[in-house]
Amino acid sequence: MADKESHVVRTDTTPSENGLPPYTEGVTVPRPEGWMYKGVKLPGCKEIWYASPKAQLLMVSFVCFLCPGLYNALGGIGGGGQLDPTVQANASTATYAVFAFVGFFAGSFTNKLGIRVTLSLGGIGYSLYSASFLCYNHTKNEGFVDFAGAFLGLCAGLLWTAQGAIMMSYPMERSKGRFISTFWIIFNAGGVIGALIVLVQNLNNSTGTVNDSTYIAFIVLMFAGAVLAFALVNADKVVREDGSRVIVMKEPTWQSEFVGLWECIRLSPWVVFLFPMFFASNIFYTYQQNGVNGAHFNLRARSLNSLLYWLAQIIGAIVFGAALDISRVRRSVRAKAALVALLVLTFTIWGGGYAFEKDQPPREVTSQEGYEAQKIDYTDPGYLGPAFLYIFYGFYDACWQTSIYWWMGALSNSGRKTANMAGFYKGIQSAGAAVFWALDGRHVSYRVLYGVTFGLSAVSILIATPVIWFRINDTTDLEEDLKFSDETIEEVAPTAVLDEKRADLETGHN
Repeated sequence: MADKESHVVRTDTTPSENGLPPYTEGVTVPRPEGWMYKGVKLPGCKEIWYASPKAQLLMVSFVCFLCPGLYNALGGIGGGGQLDPTVQANASTATYAVFAFVGFFAGSFTNKLGIRVTLSLGGIGYSLYSASFLCYNHTKNEGFVDFAGAFLGLCAGLLWTAQGAIMMSYPMERSKGRFISTFWIIFNAGGVIGALIVLVQNLNNSTGTVNDSTYIAFIVLMFAGAVLAFALVNADKVVREDGSRVIVMKEPTWQSEFVGLWECIRLSPWVVFLFPMFFASNIFYTYQQNGVNGAHFNLRARSLNSLLYWLAQIIGAIVFGAALDISRVRRSVRAKAALVALLVLTFTIWGGGYAFEKDQPPREVTSQEGYEAQKIDYTDPGYLGPAFLYIFYGFYDACWQTSIYWWMGALSNSGRKTANMAGFYKGIQSAGAAVFWALDGRHVSYRVLYGVTFGLSAVSILIATPVIWFRINDTTDLEEDLKFSDETIEEVAPTAVLDEKRADLETGHN
C-alpha cells in the first residue's frame, strides 16, 4: 500500500523524497477524447484546450468584466450616477443584506447546479440593476431600485461563489497567484471601460446625474455577460495540465451539499479566524466611493477618478499575484510575507487618508445641492493629491482581495470545499457591506465611516494571523481534500501520481 506521502500533490519540478515523478510545467500529458480537450497552440503561449483551467478562467473573467465589473464602474462614480447618493446607498444595503444570506448557501447551490447554470443565473441581476436607475431617471421610483438591489443580492451571491470556486480550485498550486491576478485584471478592466464610458458621455454634463445612454449601454453589456456564462463547462469536465481533475461530488444532492456547509466548518474550524477579514473586505467601498469620490469631486472628476481607481486595482493584482507565485520562495513564507505587506499598506494608505479627511467639510455641507459647483474638478490645482489617494485606495483593495483568495486557495484544492469557502467569504463580506451602506443611507458622518473602516481593516488582519502563520503549508495534501468528497484518488490525481501507484502495485505482484 502506498504511504500517505504519495497522496500529496506536487507541482514543482524537483524529485520528491520518495521518488515520485515530478510534473514539469509546460509538458502536457494525454487528455480524454472529445472536442473540449483538443489543444490549440497560440503564438507565444502554451497549449490551451476548451476544458482547461486557463480557458475557463478567461471566460469567467469576461463574464465578471461585463457584469460586476461594469457594476463597479457605476458605483465607483458615487451614488450610482445620481446626484443624491441616498437612493444608491439604500439599494446597496438591500443588495448586500440579501447577498449575505444567500452567500452562506450559494456554495451548496453551485455544487448541486453546476458552475455554468449558477454563473448564468447570477449574471441576470446586474442588468436589471442598471435598468432600475434608468427608470429612476424618469419616474423617481425608488421602490424599483430597492427591489433591483435585493434581486441583485440573490444573483451576485450565486455568481461570486461560482467564480471563487473556479479561481481557487481550478489552477495548479504553483500558479494560483497568477490565476487570481489574471482574473482581477480582466474583471477590473470592466470597471475601467465602464468608467471611461461614463467619462466620455458626461464630459459636459453639469447636472451631477449620468445620462440615459450610459445606463442603456450598461444594461446591454451586462446582459451579454449573463449569456456568455452558458459557454463554460462544469467543474467535473475540467482537466489540468498535469492530468489531474477538480475534486467535486460525483452525485451531489441538496442534502449532501447543505450538510457539506457544516462539514466545511467542522473539518476546518480555524477558518473562523478569517471571518473578520471577510467582513472587512467590502466595507472600503462605502467610504471611498461616496465619502471621498462622491462627496468631494464633481461628476467628470468622479468619472476620471473611478477609471484611475480600477486601473490601480489592475496594478495591485499584478504586483501581489506575481509575488505570491514566486517559486523560489516556499509557499508558507509567501503567505506570511503577504500578511505583513498588507498590514504595512493598511497603516500607510489609510494614514494618508486621515491627512485628507481631517481637512474636508462635513457631510452636512457636501450633501447640499448647491455644493456641486464647489466640488473639485480635474482641472483644479488641488486635484492631484486627493486623486492619488483615491488611486492608492484602489491599489489597496486589489492587494486585499488577491491575498484573501490566494490564502483560501492555499488551504484547499477541492472544488467543493472552495465553493463553500467562497460562499462564506462572499456572505460575510456582504454582511459587512450591508452594514456600512446602511450607515451611509442614514447619513452617518464620513469621518466616522473612515475611522471604523480603518480600524476594522487593521484589527481583522491581526485576528487572521494564526491561520496564515500556522495552517498554510508548502503544499496541499490531496488525501485531506478527498475527505470532503465522494471521489477517489484514482479519479482526480495527476497522471504522474497514478503511474507511480500502478508501478508500485505491479512491483508488489512480481
